[in-house]
Amino acid sequence: MRRGEVLQIIDPFGRQVADVMAFDLHDHRARLSSGRTLDYAATTRLTLGHTLYSNRSQPMFTIVEDTLGRHDFLLTPCSQDTFRILYGSDEPHPSCLANLAAALAPHGISEDDIGTTFNVFMNVEIASDGSLRVLPPLSHAGERIALRAECDLLVGLTACSAEQSNDYAFKPIDWTVLKPR
Repeated sequence: MRRGEVLQIIDPFGRQVADVMAFDLHDHRARLSSGRTLDYAATTRLTLGHTLYSNRSQPMFTIVEDTLGRHDFLLTPCSQDTFRILYGSDEPHPSCLANLAAALAPHGISEDDIGTTFNVFMNVEIASDGSLRVLPPLSHAGERIALRAECDLLVGLTACSAEQSNDYAFKPIDWTVLKPR
């Protein structure tokens, strides 16, 4: 994506999560950072008007449209280890980490380079004791979020394949990149 372009992510059927990861197009060591973003926003409820930052405190995205207002930036992309540790399964399973790594590999990005993703439409509740609960997504068919690129970016996007994150149903995620007006 080029600076000023807008990534529009749409949940066409409802209750589906999408994981987004981004890197500075010209220096892949600068990557989307949950920690920096949450520090500067002072909230875990990122929505319209919030900026998503890199590990170098560089603005990467600004949320310019958000029909849901419920996303997660605490949890990492699901992986084979996620299914082994959380679900007790050693069976091979598609995962967001594997999907993102495969898509980004031609650009020199490895699994180790992929940190916490911005989990669009993911519904994570933080209890008063600090424990986390992954609940079914609140998104309905047609919910969307639009992220404006604040610099030139390499972006990875995948529909999440973790059962708990998607209310045990898997559906596609639609997306498009809109040119600046």
